[in-house]
Amino acid sequence: MMSVFRKKSIDSILAESKSKTLTPTMKTLDLVLFGIGAIIGSGILVLTGKASSEAGPAVIFSFLIAGLACCLAALCYAELASTIPSSGSTYTYLYVSVGEIVAYAIGWVLIGGYVLTSATVANGWSSYFSRLLAGLGVNMPKEFYTLPSAGGYGNIPAVIIVLLITFILSKGTSSSKMVNNLMVAAKVGIVILFVIVGSFYVEPTHWTDNFAPTGFSGVMLAATTVFFAYLGFDAISTSAEEAIHPEKSLPKAIIITMIVCTAFYILVCLVLTGVVPYTELGTGDALAFVLETVGQHKVAGIVSLGAVIGLMAGILSFIYAGIRITYTIARDGLLPKSLTKVNKNKVPSTLTWGLGILTALLAGFLPLGQLADLANVASIIAFALVSYTTIVFYKKYPNLKRGFRVPGMPILPAVSIILFVALLYSVTLKTWIIFIVWVVIGMIVYFTFSYRNSKLKDE
Repeated sequence: MMSVFRKKSIDSILAESKSKTLTPTMKTLDLVLFGIGAIIGSGILVLTGKASSEAGPAVIFSFLIAGLACCLAALCYAELASTIPSSGSTYTYLYVSVGEIVAYAIGWVLIGGYVLTSATVANGWSSYFSRLLAGLGVNMPKEFYTLPSAGGYGNIPAVIIVLLITFILSKGTSSSKMVNNLMVAAKVGIVILFVIVGSFYVEPTHWTDNFAPTGFSGVMLAATTVFFAYLGFDAISTSAEEAIHPEKSLPKAIIITMIVCTAFYILVCLVLTGVVPYTELGTGDALAFVLETVGQHKVAGIVSLGAVIGLMAGILSFIYAGIRITYTIARDGLLPKSLTKVNKNKVPSTLTWGLGILTALLAGFLPLGQLADLANVASIIAFALVSYTTIVFYKKYPNLKRGFRVPGMPILPAVSIILFVALLYSVTLKTWIIFIVWVVIGMIVYFTFSYRNSKLKDE
């Protein structure tokens, strides 16, 4: 009887990444912009306001706590990405350290998480887009962005934007890289604009009068909220096979991305809580709301336009990451081989369009609320397991060539695991049920197809 815990050898993964079917075109800067594109999306445009209303000005500590947990995981990702440059990311690392069935289960959950995250960001994009149109005097009929369950035709703008981004991705990394870099530049531009303009209206008494109104518990609650604002740095490691010199560029890109994003989040929250009392910040469109409050209507309009452009980068990053993990799982024989066929642009086109259309249908016709939390659970568990894998590699393969090493081994990865397990306590029962149902579906696929077709069955 073949074991479900059979493991892939390091040598076979390194051989695969050398005989690349995907074309390497991404430099360190492209990877950093790709990571910023994934992280600074709905996080900075939506979650900063929500978290500020929960913790007051002390929200900066929430970002530091969540940032610390994610930075520890990011260091582990950086070491593994520099050691095993594979587009399977978390899935591949677990295939080597824990075994096939665990790697497959986490890969399966991450695919669902990436698809749901991109559909959720597409939904957020749609509401910014309709607000921008309204600001220009164009009022789109409500039926066109209302779900069928609420009497509309579906969220049509969300469907169109996902299909447009899928088309860009099907044209290859060179064109999607250029589009992503432009979108990220727009997004970073509006964040800097907001910080500069908003800083002129800061009243320090808003910080000093009531710095931590909800105490330590409020700071921790907001830390759980903003943890999800950091999701996306792991998407960088899925582009390993399309990176030039991945053993050097991946760790650099992951660490630079985390530092830049944490700094941006803290600056935005300082301005938000300094300009208006924290109690007014629960809105989903906090940046534009604060600018409107101080009479900067034109700048608020520019921020909304930048949000429309910037959120597209988030959709692109997450669909791309979902495609790359699915591609690697299919290449290992655990999903149908037809998903690995590449077109003339060296892109797995059937897979790209398949995931793109699925994302478009979810974004356009289903209420995503609770479903999107699946991505959060998937990420927390994946981050904890990746930290564990770093310890396994440290003990089992001490002489393996590494482009980067986690300092303080094995203490830092162990602290990382403890922090992530603690974060799981805030996950609701409903989310756990959705998570378990999705895993069960994945296990049915595994035992009816993957187990028999795995490339490892002949070894």
